[in-house]
Amino acid sequence: MITRRDVAVALIAGGCTAAGFAAANELPLLGPAVFERSTIAAKPTAVGEVRSFFTMKTATLDQLEVHETTLNPGKMPHAPHKHPNEEMLVIRQGTLEALVKGEWKRVGPGSVIFNASNQLHGLKNVGSEPAVYTVINFKTDKTPAE
Repeated sequence: MITRRDVAVALIAGGCTAAGFAAANELPLLGPAVFERSTIAAKPTAVGEVRSFFTMKTATLDQLEVHETTLNPGKMPHAPHKHPNEEMLVIRQGTLEALVKGEWKRVGPGSVIFNASNQLHGLKNVGSEPAVYTVINFKTDKTPAE
């Protein structure tokens, strides 16, 4: 037999669980800020290194994530892939090839690559020096679910 106490405990436990999941998925809100590159530690990867600046919400974006990748010559950060979020890459140094609409396109410093939602894309360093680029990922309420 289920008592009122059992129902109350179950409701409270369910509410706490739901609140915990909601809090775990909440990102802090980004306001005006400066992120000094020299203060962001570079973490080695199998193909170079990465500096993660932040992953936060903004007044208009559900998520904004910015990191800088250094990709060693002849390397790819990962195999061509696709994901629901959109992203932009700004090339600072080196020569890359970007897979765009099924075609590899060569880009260099100052170039911008836009990877659209759920479109196959890839990247490889085809130069003789490390390539350095900033990745800007963003999600909105219109970003498809994974």
